[in-house]
Amino acid sequence: MFGIMYDFRSTSHVLHRPQLFDFHGVSMTNAFTDNWDNVQNFKARPDDILIATYPKAGTTWVSYIIDLLYFGHMGPDRQTSIPLYDRVPFLELYGKSCVVYVARNAKDNAVSYFHFERMNGGMPEPGDWSTFLQDFMAGKKVFGSWYDHVNGWWEKKQTHSNFHYMFYEDLIEDYEKEIDRLCSFLGLSPSVEEKERVRASVTFDSMKQNKMTNYSTVPVMNQEVSPFMRKGTTSCWQHKTTKNIKTKKQ
Repeated sequence: MFGIMYDFRSTSHVLHRPQLFDFHGVSMTNAFTDNWDNVQNFKARPDDILIATYPKAGTTWVSYIIDLLYFGHMGPDRQTSIPLYDRVPFLELYGKSCVVYVARNAKDNAVSYFHFERMNGGMPEPGDWSTFLQDFMAGKKVFGSWYDHVNGWWEKKQTHSNFHYMFYEDLIEDYEKEIDRLCSFLGLSPSVEEKERVRASVTFDSMKQNKMTNYSTVPVMNQEVSPFMRKGTTSCWQHKTTKNIKTKKQ
């Protein structure tokens, strides 16, 4: 699975937000670079699955779907006592394992990322929406440019057969079709009943109420500023942009 796991449970970032800096040409924070030697030396197993996305592009949703497809048959204790971020840890790597990449419309991605930075004390201060949007378009966000990230992984797909590229919008529009494609790629053959159980668990409302997926157990994330599970829809950028235009006219 993907990502270096920094300590989500720590409150050390609450009072002091991290600073953004250039790391090999990509904007990052210390939380993701302090253990970079471990990342470079990590050896992926052939049966590992790398889930890669730009921040706030459907990472939690697809991680939970894959987790349930593989381990949904296990006892209920696993689903009710182990947070998703412990089941699917963060590791920045690329090996010979299966790769599942999720891309999201840049406009919606930007809006979701903005609210995520507002509520997450472990991320740099986003400023107001206009400032954030300028930084986002300039690639001055954690994990760098949205375009470079999405396009870079798309180019990888063209030369690697073990690569599955998904779109957040497609998953919302035709969930069953996208899950069938995902299962086919992973070599899984869940029954109709199993797929229905997964679907019931990964609806937005279910995940928003689930403490194991909504990050309410993470002190550094202030859900009163903005919930981690905010809307889970498409075209939310239209409301944000319209509201911003009206504010400027006043």
